[in-house]
Amino acid sequence: MYSLRFRIARWVLAHQKISWLFFALVTAFFIAGLPKVQLRTIFSDLLPSDDPFVQTFKDHPNFGNPLTVAVMIKRKDGDIYNPETIAKVWKFTRDIDLTPGVDHDLILSVTTGKARYTEATPYGIDMRPLMGDIAPSTPEEVALFKERVYKSPNTKVFLISGDDTATLITATFIEHSVEYGEVFDFVQKLAADARDEHHEVYVTGQPILIGWVYQYTTQMLLIFAVTVGALLLALILYMRNAVGILTPIITSAVAAIWAFGLVGWLDVSIEPLLMVVPLLLTARSFSHSVQFTERYYEVYAHVKDRAKAAEITMGVMMAPSILGIITDIIGIAVVAAAPIPAMWRHALFCGMWAVWLIPTGVFLISLLLAALPTPDNVEKLIGHGEVSGVHRRFQALLTGIARLTYGSRARYTAAVVILFSAAATWTSLQIKIGNPVEGTNLLWEDSDFNGAVRAINRHFPGVNTLELVFESKTPEAEEWNVTRAETVMSMLKLQNIMEKGEDPPRATLSFNDYLRESNRLFQGGSPKWLELDNRDRAINAAAIGVMMGSSAKNYGHVIDDTMQHGTVSLWYKDNKQETVDAALAAARKAVAEVGQEHEFFRIRLATGIIALQEAVNRVVDRFHWVMIGLLNVSIFLLCSYAYRSFVAGLILLVPVNLSNQVMIASMHLMGVGLDVNSLIVAAIGVGVGIDYGIYLLSRICEEYHAQGEDWGQAITAALRTTGKAIMFTATIMTVGVLPWYFMSGLKFLADMGLLLVVIMSINMVMALLVLPLLVWYVKPKFVGRKDLLVGEGVDLSLLTDQQSPA
Repeated sequence: MYSLRFRIARWVLAHQKISWLFFALVTAFFIAGLPKVQLRTIFSDLLPSDDPFVQTFKDHPNFGNPLTVAVMIKRKDGDIYNPETIAKVWKFTRDIDLTPGVDHDLILSVTTGKARYTEATPYGIDMRPLMGDIAPSTPEEVALFKERVYKSPNTKVFLISGDDTATLITATFIEHSVEYGEVFDFVQKLAADARDEHHEVYVTGQPILIGWVYQYTTQMLLIFAVTVGALLLALILYMRNAVGILTPIITSAVAAIWAFGLVGWLDVSIEPLLMVVPLLLTARSFSHSVQFTERYYEVYAHVKDRAKAAEITMGVMMAPSILGIITDIIGIAVVAAAPIPAMWRHALFCGMWAVWLIPTGVFLISLLLAALPTPDNVEKLIGHGEVSGVHRRFQALLTGIARLTYGSRARYTAAVVILFSAAATWTSLQIKIGNPVEGTNLLWEDSDFNGAVRAINRHFPGVNTLELVFESKTPEAEEWNVTRAETVMSMLKLQNIMEKGEDPPRATLSFNDYLRESNRLFQGGSPKWLELDNRDRAINAAAIGVMMGSSAKNYGHVIDDTMQHGTVSLWYKDNKQETVDAALAAARKAVAEVGQEHEFFRIRLATGIIALQEAVNRVVDRFHWVMIGLLNVSIFLLCSYAYRSFVAGLILLVPVNLSNQVMIASMHLMGVGLDVNSLIVAAIGVGVGIDYGIYLLSRICEEYHAQGEDWGQAITAALRTTGKAIMFTATIMTVGVLPWYFMSGLKFLADMGLLLVVIMSINMVMALLVLPLLVWYVKPKFVGRKDLLVGEGVDLSLLTDQQSPA
């Protein structure tokens, strides 16, 4: 295997024209795919395909559809019962009906035909819209409208606030037709036009949230450019030669082009929120390049020939580089184990990006090293002669760190590491799965979106529903299942149980509520007749009263248009995970009491925002440890094989798992919940975190022989060489990533940027401190072997005749 590496390296450098042509053609192919790249969110692909809640949502998309925009228009100096405010609501309702992708049957406000009042007349029950064909414009018409509102109890709960100062407009969108950027721009313009000195307008809903993410796409690209600029500046200050500056930039850029070009050709969309992961992959590419280039400097100092030094460096670094990249790939690939299509697509995108680091980070970089001008400061870079500036500081710091990892001081270092690790592990166990805030943790607390959520929650039952679906077992039958007495009485019982429970919802609604009001009016208007008679005949009579002169589409939020299926809607104050847990626990208990299976219908748990959030969180809870377990097993087996020792696998896994605990603890302290987005970053962080350990352990193996089998000297030499490259790459990536925290309008990206800083920093510390400490205490036998797959050693004194090792 050792000679094979050098034979491959010799062939590549001996056939540079063919190699360059290969890279040029492949890069051109992927460049052609770049115009087809799509940064786009597909909402249903964010949901786990195998979850029963998601199946309920797909079977009954009308009930609690999260792709609903909620708009609250609030009067600042009085109530809404004035011609100006009503006209504004009227216009907004009709304008939002023009939004691309809107479901015209699922728009609701006090100005639509779905908002109805009921009254008894000498000719029977009269159920009519609150407004006619035009908005009330005179004091008398407004007074009549207000009178009608008070004859519509549900309107006073769900469409007009208790203090009469605000009203709600909702519009649901069709997923396969909606373009979130267009919806965002269209609705936000309507809101801006509606705002004035007397009115405030608040806009929320999943389409608007996704729209906000789209709005920050340009900002993301700007911050990415700032990051690249910071990395470039750090490289210039550190390397001070063309080789060290250009190789990381070119190899990283080519890998990125190949990754984006591939998804362009495959017509696979990329989730915008997860664009922080490519930043992590760019960091890995820089890290591999710097490690490779630093080793090239050492070889060049002996052979004094660019091409020969590049050939030798490729042969020496090929195995540890590929092993490190494979661990990156594994860290990404396990993400695809979760049954969420968006995660699979992102695993494909980022996984192939990591795969492309092999040809670019091993072969292309070698061609670049052979072609670029000879560096004139090699002696300083490798620590020979007079060392000054940042290199001297790095060398001094690393020498000090090395002294902490062996000899008598090692016991104190070990004690500190154990205490720190115990504290980090305990803190990491406190992290919460799911959303930790009211609104969304993707945006800052003071964002317009979160402000709108809080405002609507103050005036209405809220925007977070849990839907318990009453599904007909015989949908092909002619009878109206939702008007059968057993169905209606079960709805009523379920609502009563939920309203009287320990964690009651803010409000409940079902078709039963409309039937009760109709029944009251049929019986003369007394409130005592709100109670329905438990007979099909009586229920049908109430239903006829409700439906007279109307259409089932006017009640599409509680029944389907065939009247075969219905829902009990439950509103909750927020979507924090503790609220979600309590709501679902109460719902399961209530459904068990009512009975889930009946002769003509079944009750399905559940759909709505609460249920769908829980569906995603269950995947996080279920697959978090599965992913970490798969990563550990895969990396353990791979590294054990490469080093010919199970002990090596364990030594490498200890620091990377400690890093993972610190990372999760940091997320908890930052107030970041473990959700589907942060899970991806966490899983990939484990895979990429082991790279530093592989490079350093391989160098310790080499230095152990070079330093006369002296453990302390081997550790010190490894830290002063490979450790310097590790410290530099971690430092420059920290500098480069920090702008994400201070510049991002998306809190999630800011948090993930800060988390990447933690990942880089803690992986560096664990590699430079904990791994040498473990080597010192274990003194593994595999270090003394000379047949390791990842052995970096090569006797440079044998290369003075310019012959490659056999």
